Amino acid sequence: MQTEVRIVNSRRLLSVFINLPARIHKGHKNWLPPIYHDEWLFFDPRRNKAFNYCDTILALAFSQGVAVGRIMGIIHHPYNELKGEKSARFSHFDCTDNPDAVSALLKFIENWAKEKGMNQVTGPYGFSDKDPQGFLFEGYDDIPLIDTSCNLPYMVDYTVNNGYSKLVDCLTYRFDIDFMMPDIYQRVQQRLMNTHRYTILEFKNKRALKPHIVPVLRLVNETYRNLYGFYPMEETEMHDLARRYMPVLDPRFVKIIMLDQELVGFVVGLSNMSEGIMRAKGKLFPFGWYFILQSLNNSTQLDLMLGAVKPGHQGLGLEISMGLRLLESARTAGIRTIETHLILESNQRMRAVIERINAPVVKRFRVFTKKIPGN
Repeated sequence: MQTEVRIVNSRRLLSVFINLPARIHKGHKNWLPPIYHDEWLFFDPRRNKAFNYCDTILALAFSQGVAVGRIMGIIHHPYNELKGEKSARFSHFDCTDNPDAVSALLKFIENWAKEKGMNQVTGPYGFSDKDPQGFLFEGYDDIPLIDTSCNLPYMVDYTVNNGYSKLVDCLTYRFDIDFMMPDIYQRVQQRLMNTHRYTILEFKNKRALKPHIVPVLRLVNETYRNLYGFYPMEETEMHDLARRYMPVLDPRFVKIIMLDQELVGFVVGLSNMSEGIMRAKGKLFPFGWYFILQSLNNSTQLDLMLGAVKPGHQGLGLEISMGLRLLESARTAGIRTIETHLILESNQRMRAVIERINAPVVKRFRVFTKKIPGN
């Protein structure tokens, strides 16, 4: 059946775009809906400043007058200039089990990118690494993590069939909180603390934590700059991100390392709230906020969201010291398992720390790429 692709150019079509995945994933028990309040803010150029420096396009695929798929195209001009690329991205890509619609949507973005002078398309990848990146490639039966893809397996197959190949994989690991700690980790922590150079900050309330959030994000800019897909955040973006996550952050699961008055390392964990979001169906009102709060309070899994150590202080064991303190807080809170957020396959330093405790990979996400001929 013929597929028609329409550009999203009205609030009515944007509503179809935002709500379509709920119909696609009806009956998919491990689909994690977005927080719809946040989705509307994300697609509002007045609220999402990324629209100011990126070219974007949203499209829907229709079959017999019914929406069956969606896709977003992004050209991140500052990132391309920084990396010397002519790359477009596809994001928010989802579809029913319809290979013709998948092909039509990908072809639409490829043609749009070519018209804009680009020579390759990569994805799934959003404005930044804080958006869901990659298709879920392994771990379909596992509990989903917030801000990650929950696609069905056929999306990977159909994308590959359209000429896309692997660009990079991201992994998540999970481990039981009562794992056997390698002796070397305890020795590293003791040696580091004996120097009396570094101080680990721990927090009992959000008032004490709040002043440190934006400095943490500034350190993210400094330490993540060489990672795939990362582009430095502006100050306004940092403050927006801090406001977004402050309500769900638990101060017990944030550890910061200082050298005198300088912030040199941090780790941020977040109680897994997937069950609450799923129960709320992504809606905060009238009772969704209660389900999410209940999930945060009762979760036995901690998700590691962010962590970094400033260049010049890496390799000294700061990651291990913060990790051990985080484990202590997690045990006290009744946490039983910890899952990392996405770690680049090429991030050997971080992977070595996790793999030393024999933690298995539980999910793999893959970003794909395709050259556009003719540019």
